[in-house]
Amino acid sequence: MIELALPQHDIGVREVAAFSARASYVLMCLTLCWGVFTATGWVRRLTGHQAIRNGHMMLAVLTLATGSTHAGVFLLLREQGLSLTGIAVPFSGLLRHSFGILGLELMIAITLTVALKRWVNYRRWLRFHQLAYVAVAMIVVHSWFGAIANGHLAVLWLGGVTVLVPAATLTVLRLLPPRWLIRAGLLGAAPAAVPAQRSQQSAIVPPVTVNGTGGPVRVIVDNQRCKRYGICQAESPDLFQLMEDGRLRYIRDPDAGERAGAQAAAMACPMRAIELREVSHR
Repeated sequence: MIELALPQHDIGVREVAAFSARASYVLMCLTLCWGVFTATGWVRRLTGHQAIRNGHMMLAVLTLATGSTHAGVFLLLREQGLSLTGIAVPFSGLLRHSFGILGLELMIAITLTVALKRWVNYRRWLRFHQLAYVAVAMIVVHSWFGAIANGHLAVLWLGGVTVLVPAATLTVLRLLPPRWLIRAGLLGAAPAAVPAQRSQQSAIVPPVTVNGTGGPVRVIVDNQRCKRYGICQAESPDLFQLMEDGRLRYIRDPDAGERAGAQAAAMACPMRAIELREVSHR
């Protein structure tokens, strides 16, 4: 069998492609980890300082920059190069390439929608933003099958697994329902239910009812317990809003029609930082 040597130009281009791919892979895992740490408030709990959300965005932009570089350099190959269709249109070539194209384009779309967050329903935007987990999974599949095809699996085993394991672990913890984490002993369980009128000293009081048909309630958030997970906002975005600087803004006296949302947020909070108190009629 006769093997034709690649021209020196193509060798250099492929080295750039390999380096940018590995850099994008590592940055992607770091972006995911930092996003979870920031959204859950773990950074402040571990360091005593508030995480800068722009740091997550910066890592995401670097991930997209190196990922786009990895795709774009294949246009420069003189032999066995790819066309613009081959790097931009999924399922126009190999299946592993399609996973990479879909993952990268989904990440770009999510990044672009960050600017639209103020003008769209937060819950819908959050659901779309969470597709980043799907995009990461696609990129991982693309990376691993690409490493196998190119004979670089040993490198990915050494470095890829090192950064993938914490990213995957944090993703699982982020997506699991709080009640599962409580059962696993990773979060504190809710205290026993105590009526608000009988225990004015109690910091955390579960909702009185869960059907939303009672009278007006007052929402009280314990800032010492609140870890800024944002789960209350996911449950009731009309009442709770996690600000860019990490502060939690909420409506203290919700309308009667918003009682059910307040109760859902209080029940979902893993730290039981939300207290609902019945407001007596006078």
